[in-house]
Amino acid sequence: MEKVNPIRIEIFDTTLRDGEQSPGASMNTQEKLQMALQLEKLGVDTIEAGFPIASKQEFEAVSKIATAVKKSRVAALARALEGDIECAARALESAEKPTLHTFIASSEIHMEYKLRMTPKEVLERARKAVKLAKKLIPRVEFSAEDATRSKWDFLVELVKVAIEEGADVINLPDTVGYVTPSEIRDMFAFVIDKVQPPEGVIFSCHNHNDLGLAVANALSALEGGARQIECTVNGIGERAGNTSLEEIVMILHTRQDIYPYTCRVVTTEIMPSSNLLSKLTGLKVPYNKPIVGRNAFAHESGIHQHGVIANSKTYEIITPELIGNVRSTLVLGKHSGRAGLAKKCEELGFNLDREELDKLYDKFMNLAEKKKEVYDDDLLLLIVSLRQEEFETYHLEQVRTAGHDPHTALVKLRRGEETFVDTAIGDGPVDAACKAIERITGILGQIEQFDIRATTPGKDAVGEATIVVNFYGKKVTGNGSSTDIVESAVKAYLNAVNKYIAIREAYETVSAK
Repeated sequence: MEKVNPIRIEIFDTTLRDGEQSPGASMNTQEKLQMALQLEKLGVDTIEAGFPIASKQEFEAVSKIATAVKKSRVAALARALEGDIECAARALESAEKPTLHTFIASSEIHMEYKLRMTPKEVLERARKAVKLAKKLIPRVEFSAEDATRSKWDFLVELVKVAIEEGADVINLPDTVGYVTPSEIRDMFAFVIDKVQPPEGVIFSCHNHNDLGLAVANALSALEGGARQIECTVNGIGERAGNTSLEEIVMILHTRQDIYPYTCRVVTTEIMPSSNLLSKLTGLKVPYNKPIVGRNAFAHESGIHQHGVIANSKTYEIITPELIGNVRSTLVLGKHSGRAGLAKKCEELGFNLDREELDKLYDKFMNLAEKKKEVYDDDLLLLIVSLRQEEFETYHLEQVRTAGHDPHTALVKLRRGEETFVDTAIGDGPVDAACKAIERITGILGQIEQFDIRATTPGKDAVGEATIVVNFYGKKVTGNGSSTDIVESAVKAYLNAVNKYIAIREAYETVSAK
């Protein structure tokens, strides 16, 4: 059989926009920028940086990402409204490769109950939106929200209007994760056949995972003619999440005999990207998650172990090294130097400047004094916390707890040049420390979820705490790590407080015009 040259498809990453809509997954501006630079290193074609009209903080994040990212396109989302589109264009002013992504719903249920518009009005709104977007930004993507529950003939009309006004990308999303693989394949094939798009216009799929079909539907969309897949790292996103980037990429890499497509994603950056997102958001990757889960390359069965030892291909269709999952066992200790530390950081996907390396080395030596062996996960936590600290309002200087029933806690915080010390009584050491933080900051929070796990083996393992805190109706996730469980929990709570302060100071929702 003659070998077919694979068709190049584009990867549109929406981790920072749709993915961030996962409950508790919010990131501050610096965290978004850090993740965007890793996505650029991963090699995605487009990074959807956010929804600029939503808030000042969101606008700032998109603007900073647009300035920093050079190789990938940077996209900003906008409703089909003049104010949204103009705001998105301003946020993208410094981007070398900007994309303005505008959308309007196309299903009958959305048009009637959400938009309260007729199909004719939707067509006209889409026309004006794409025309304005194209005037402001050279590359425009148009999305027909809830396309998979829309009438196909109406989709054809809507897509024709968008293309007439200059849309470069047409996205037909499965907004509620409703469609099946055969249906989405047929929908794309029907619309593309009826529209007959001019050369250069590509179709895109954006699928949600409510029925567990997001990845399967994306593959079927390719068979129907789509040439861009919109996805997220670790499959995060609203409700059950989005199409998983790592799963799609590795399916295409592994099964080109069935799916003759290729993309420019650097597979060895998959694991660093997954790890970084997990650390930034506090959303843990399930152990049995395909490709990036902790058990993805674990073999407990004796038969499996014997097979893998004899030949890894007996039970592994991809290798850990292929996705950047290369781990040393005992890598660093208190006798390690800066050069070894810098080299290990590079292996984990972080290139630190001299100032960052010096700061990290001090933290590393403090940790190495507390435990003999510093593992990769320990180092990842140190790097992420180092980059977060620069943008935190309050820093934890000290926490001391004592007593039993009731417990008391003394907390010392620093804000700029000022130092604050307070004590409080609580039901336990963490409760007491959090109450002391409340007394200092004046911000009251209710812990709704508390999770702590050891990131590495041994009695001296670093404990990584994740806390979801409700501040006046706003849920925020905080992360913290330490060899001391109480300290890691307090750091996580303070991290949530700092995030809430940033949101409170920057958030300013703009009403639709």
